[in-house]
Amino acid sequence: MMPFLHGLVRAVAESFDLPGPILEIGSYQVAGQEGITNLRPLFPGRAYLGVDMRPGPGVDQVADVEQLPLANNSVGTVLALSTFEHVPHFWRGFEEIERVLHPDGVLLVSCPFYFRIHNFPGDYWRFTPQALDLMLENYPNRILGWHGPRKRPINVWSVAFREERPAVSPSAFERYRQLLALYAHQPLSRSRAWRYRLGHWLCGRRPFAPYLEQNHWETECRTARREPAWGNWETACRTAQGEPAWGKCR
Repeated sequence: MMPFLHGLVRAVAESFDLPGPILEIGSYQVAGQEGITNLRPLFPGRAYLGVDMRPGPGVDQVADVEQLPLANNSVGTVLALSTFEHVPHFWRGFEEIERVLHPDGVLLVSCPFYFRIHNFPGDYWRFTPQALDLMLENYPNRILGWHGPRKRPINVWSVAFREERPAVSPSAFERYRQLLALYAHQPLSRSRAWRYRLGHWLCGRRPFAPYLEQNHWETECRTARREPAWGNWETACRTAQGEPAWGKCR
């Protein structure tokens, strides 16, 4: 997991009422990354279950997201960070999450797009913002976001709310944006930044944009009353009526 995504989870946890229990899918904590992969401190005192395909640190139960050993409507919040690229039949995993979530439950999911192949145990998929939005079309209210260049985002994420949750309020969305700006950062050493800038100067912007722009992010909020805006990226943060939706995109 990237540090940016840890900041995303923190921003979401402090912005919205996330019901319990918490289920983290893909909870295995890679050696040396415990500081960012351990999400439990962000939910103090909450019932928390971590599942993964393999046993190890952070894993309470070995389980496959395509066949979760949980009852219907038994989970309040699901976290699935950098997980679905490793799921062979990812659509089954999304169906399982919807099955186990409370009718007022919340899903926070992130998927990489511009990222190297990383086999844990396999690496099968990449997701565009449109693809993730399509997979979550059964959730009437959802927030979508991505960081990096628009045409080559590094990660794409969504906070999706099930049907019995009220629509996201303007104040909650604005708080989420402010906390995202505060917490979500991808560190880049000064020496590496200078090398990327030199490469940018010598070879042009395109090859180095994902690295130099990894802390640029955009986010939008959609409700059941809103029409898709994917045809025009400039309207991504506007309502169906064309009025600004709770502030400008970052």
